[in-house]
Amino acid sequence: MHPFRYDRAQTVQGALESIGKGKNAAFLAGGTSQIDLMKEDVHRPDALIDIKRVPLSVIMALPEGGLRLGANATNTAVAYNEQVQKRYTGLAEAILAGASPQIRNMASTGGNLLQRTRCPYFRDTAMACNKREPGTGCSALGGINRVHAVLGANEKCVATHPSDMCVALAALDATVQVQKPDGGTRTIRFKDFHRLPGDAPQKDTVLEPGELITSVDLPAFAGRSHYLKVRERASYAFALVSVAVALEMDGDTIKTARVALGSVAHKPWVVEDAGKRLQGKKPDAALFRSFAEEAFKDAKPLEHNAFKIPLGKNTLVRALMEMSGLMPLPGEAATRIVLAGHPEDVRTAMAELATSRRYIVSAACVSAVPESPLGSLPVQVGVSYAAEVTDRSGSDALLVLPGSGVT
Repeated sequence: MHPFRYDRAQTVQGALESIGKGKNAAFLAGGTSQIDLMKEDVHRPDALIDIKRVPLSVIMALPEGGLRLGANATNTAVAYNEQVQKRYTGLAEAILAGASPQIRNMASTGGNLLQRTRCPYFRDTAMACNKREPGTGCSALGGINRVHAVLGANEKCVATHPSDMCVALAALDATVQVQKPDGGTRTIRFKDFHRLPGDAPQKDTVLEPGELITSVDLPAFAGRSHYLKVRERASYAFALVSVAVALEMDGDTIKTARVALGSVAHKPWVVEDAGKRLQGKKPDAALFRSFAEEAFKDAKPLEHNAFKIPLGKNTLVRALMEMSGLMPLPGEAATRIVLAGHPEDVRTAMAELATSRRYIVSAACVSAVPESPLGSLPVQVGVSYAAEVTDRSGSDALLVLPGSGVT
């Protein structure tokens, strides 16, 4: 391991002052990835500024309705936060899909954003790697490139970004709050925080030297989110492909949509036209398949990773199907029910059921006023509205609301 100076900061200002004293200094929080890279002689800082005692661990509500995740908040604290689990479910799913409980107990929010690639050539100092040593070449181009990028790569670098959490944050349109060495601050949209390789693959983010992440802010979001990860084994494995989806519904149509892909590019890959292509549409498999084809239209496989393109398309379709209620979510026994009752009773019941992924409403019956419009009801997608319950096939239960007159 390369010799280095160790400083312990107590404040943000102290951390910024300490890092300014070294030519190649780095901040240290959880260290779950950084220390490994130092042991492998890939990361060689001349100073480490320990910021674990800097008060940046708070998870707090924002005035406009969003949620602030302090940069030092551990992955465990974020994943099990009540507001995250309730309002940003996809983020909790993403965090819990990665690493182990022990690592999540140590790993920080800010550190997660700064993970380096898991490309084996980057981590092997005997191999040429433009990301590790600019100008030496990319060994993955002519090597084993099964897990490498199919989107946004070039001849300089075909590495992928490894974080699960970052894919969810990109889909949620989070922002990164940064403290500058001169005392100023800046806000970076998450989709702009990480870089494509371009001519400088050694730079993973747009952070300037000496800048410190202080928090990640989640916007107010009335919809629901979901994260789906495909990997070669059930646990402790990085994704081959992952998808994060954030949908807000207006009755049975999509009001807003954001989609991000993981492990297919040098950065979390935001599907830029998701909202435009899905907004105002009723979810169905054909729509989602068409959307997936468009999302991967510019994909360019390498020698060993062509399978990632159909895998990515299928994973994207499945994530959208699960999120919209057309497929049950993994690990949950979805109960299909038929609702029968007066409009206001049905509206209330559907609103309550829509907060749980364990129920899929397959039909809504309005016994008293069949012509009443129900399109604005806050329900899960895939609902078919009927004036009376005539077909219960595929449903596990009929829920008759009190006073409906339905038998």
